[in-house]
Amino acid sequence: MIVLSESLQQEGAPQRDPLAIPRDLVHNSSMHFTFNKFWKRYGKFAKHLMKVKLKKYTKFLFVRDPFVRLISAYRNKFEMRNEDFYRRFAQVMLRRYANQPTPPASVDKAFTLGVHPSFSHFIQYLLDPQTEKDMPFNEHWRQVYRLCHPCQIQYDFVGHLETVEEDAEHLLRLLRVDNVVEFPTSQRNLTASTWETNWFSTVPVEARRELYKLYEPDFRLFGYDRPESILNE
Repeated sequence: MIVLSESLQQEGAPQRDPLAIPRDLVHNSSMHFTFNKFWKRYGKFAKHLMKVKLKKYTKFLFVRDPFVRLISAYRNKFEMRNEDFYRRFAQVMLRRYANQPTPPASVDKAFTLGVHPSFSHFIQYLLDPQTEKDMPFNEHWRQVYRLCHPCQIQYDFVGHLETVEEDAEHLLRLLRVDNVVEFPTSQRNLTASTWETNWFSTVPVEARRELYKLYEPDFRLFGYDRPESILNE
C-alpha cells in the first residue's frame, strides 16, 4: 500500500521495493489515509462518501487459518520483546493464570528472568469471559468476521495467506497495478500450519473445543476445515 500510494520517497523517487520499507513505518498511521483521518477530513459528509466508496471501490480481504493466526499472534506479541503488549496483555495473563501476582515491571526485566505467558495462558485469556468485559479483543486476535464485517461489506476479493503469492498476483492484475508493484516473496518469520499439533499439545482438549466455537464463524465463512486432529485428540 505504501508503494502504491508513493507516500515514501527514496532519493527523490518513490520507494518501489516493499521489503526495503522499515518495519516501524508499515504500521505508522502517518503513511496511510486511515479511517480516522477520513472522518476528520470530511466531517458530516464522511458517512455519505464512505457509502459511495464502498459501492465503487474494489474491496479486498486476506484471511488465514484461525488457529494458525493465533499461534502467529502469540509468537509475534509475546515471544518477542514488545513493551506495549507486555504491559497491556502479558502482565494480565501472568497475574490471572501463571500465579504471578506481581509480574516484572518491564518486558526487558521479564525476558531477563525468563518470565512470559505460555501459549496455554494466552488461550485461557481468550476463553476467559472477563477478557472482553474489560475491553474488546485486540485486532491481532479478534475474529475476522468481527474485525472486517464480511456480512455487511461486499468484498470483491478474498485471498488466503496460505496461497498469498498466487492470490496477491491475481489481485494486483484485477486492480491493474501489476505493472507498478509485485508482491514480495518472503519466508521470514512465517508460522506454518503444520506446527498446530505441537503448539496445541499444551492446551487441554476441552479448551481447544471452546476455542473452536469462539472462532467457528471464521472457519466456516472463509472455507477452513474443522481441525479434527486438534479437537479430537
